Order: sequence, then structure tokens, then C-alpha cells
Amino acid sequence: MNLSKNTVVSENISIAKTIRDRIVGLLKEKEPKALSLKTRWGIHTFGMKFPIDCVVLDKNQKVVFIRESLLPNRVLFWNPKYCRVMELPSGAIGKSGTKIGDVLEIK
Repeated sequence: MNLSKNTVVSENISIAKTIRDRIVGLLKEKEPKALSLKTRWGIHTFGMKFPIDCVVLDKNQKVVFIRESLLPNRVLFWNPKYCRVMELPSGAIGKSGTKIGDVLEIK
């Protein structure tokens, strides 16, 4: 949920709780879905079959970095002081109007 704009960013988000969940991420998925995980070093889309949108959040759930339509077989890095990233179906950022500075909530 984007609290700043009162829009839904994505439905049914999963939270990666284990190391295995973080390593595998969306690689096992045949269709895009939303995933929230903690990592400071970035993500990759090697082996994925679809593009994703990415939102990096600070400790207050404020959006600090956005990347729309990250294609398969790419790497994405950001400032390592931020450790929460949301991987979303491509188009989710645009549909929700999410921008840097917005505050998100995971329900």
C-alpha cells in the first residue's frame, strides 16, 4: 500500500524470511508476483522469465530508489545503507503512481 498516495502497489506480497527465500526470490515463479526481502548488496534477475519493478525502502518504509521494468538477466545495485527491496510485477510502480519519497506499508 502506498500511504502517500493511498493506492495499492501490489496484492499478496510474500516476505522472504529465510536465506533460501532470499536466494531463490522470484526465480522459481512462472508469473510475476510481489516479494519483499532484505539485502544490502543488490539483486539479479538471471534466470527469470519476466521483467520486474523494484522499490528500495529506508528503515521508515520511505521509497529511496525505483527501477521500473528490470529485464531478465540483469543486476541492480543501490546504496548499501538501505536494505529493504520490493520486487513487483512490471507496471506496478506506474499503476500505483509510486515515486521517490512516498511511504509504503506492507500489510
